Amino acid sequence: MNEKDYLFSLVNSIKPLNKKRFYKIAEYRLNRLIKPKGSLGRLEEFAKDIVSITENDRPELREKYVCVFAGDHGVVKEGVSLFKQDVTAQMVKNFLSGGAAINAIANSVGAHVIVVDVGINADLRSYAGNNFINGKIKNGTNNIYEDRAMTYEDGIKSLLKGIEISCIIKEKGAEICATGDMGIANTTPSSAITCFYSKKPARLVCGQGTGVSLNIIDKKADIIEKAIKSNIQNGNDPVDVLAGVGGFEIGAIAGFILGCAVNRMPVVVDGFISTAGALIAINLNPDVLDYMFLGHLSKERGHKTAVNLIKGKKPILDLSMRLGEGTGAVIAMKIIETAINMYNNMLTFDEANVFASKLNK
Repeated sequence: MNEKDYLFSLVNSIKPLNKKRFYKIAEYRLNRLIKPKGSLGRLEEFAKDIVSITENDRPELREKYVCVFAGDHGVVKEGVSLFKQDVTAQMVKNFLSGGAAINAIANSVGAHVIVVDVGINADLRSYAGNNFINGKIKNGTNNIYEDRAMTYEDGIKSLLKGIEISCIIKEKGAEICATGDMGIANTTPSSAITCFYSKKPARLVCGQGTGVSLNIIDKKADIIEKAIKSNIQNGNDPVDVLAGVGGFEIGAIAGFILGCAVNRMPVVVDGFISTAGALIAINLNPDVLDYMFLGHLSKERGHKTAVNLIKGKKPILDLSMRLGEGTGAVIAMKIIETAINMYNNMLTFDEANVFASKLNK
């Protein structure tokens, strides 16, 4: 079986959740806990989702993992970022040494940080260790202002790499996962993917990224509009969209989300870049939505547009964040874990010897 056929065999194996059965199981317990029916709002919804994803009437979410996928982008040559491309590798080294925002936040919620190089324009093999995976496809994408971001075959490889990482994390004992990203200039391909699927003008989607000026935002918009027109050959094929205007880390995030669904693991999607990956995953198989949570609403301008494309999903948090790295998703992951702790550890009315109204039954 070639790589394309293998990818689509995995994608097509993802089936919708049996919500009718497992929501009923979760609701039976939730409605007997010592509280008014539905009084814990979305926490109760999260509990029902986790029961359905895991097909376990008393699931645990103690082992939490965030996978930060890193890659470089040729479009940085067009001056779309305030940072040089070298910063991607420098930041990854910080992730591995434990000094970045994602490390501090992950430590505070008890989550493991795994960093995956899928396309950094540097050799980081000497940093290989328990929290680093060398999954490099190439040393960054092409400049989408001049050419397709990658070949179709490399788009397939990036998706398969993400699926592979989900299997590795599953073997490590992960019970819930989050996505993260690192890649200088990656808001440009993320904006391009969002523009393509939303059909909105690039100027309504492009944001500040690293803090660029309005002039640079206009420049990004011009680049994106040209790239969409020139580089996407078959808009009905999400792999072609990824190959035309995406990034290796975006493809790997899409694959990771798909892989979590294959492995029946809940996955929390981070901000703008991760949501661009989610759009690719959803367009490959909409049933992946059942396994996904949107961690937060990013302050990055295009994220709201991207989120609005994901029907039936509402971000858990809105903290005006726009860092990436998986920071928002990790905080949200803790909230989902809290929902499960509530579901598992609260007493029922009978256990607490509290009279329950018939309305709670």
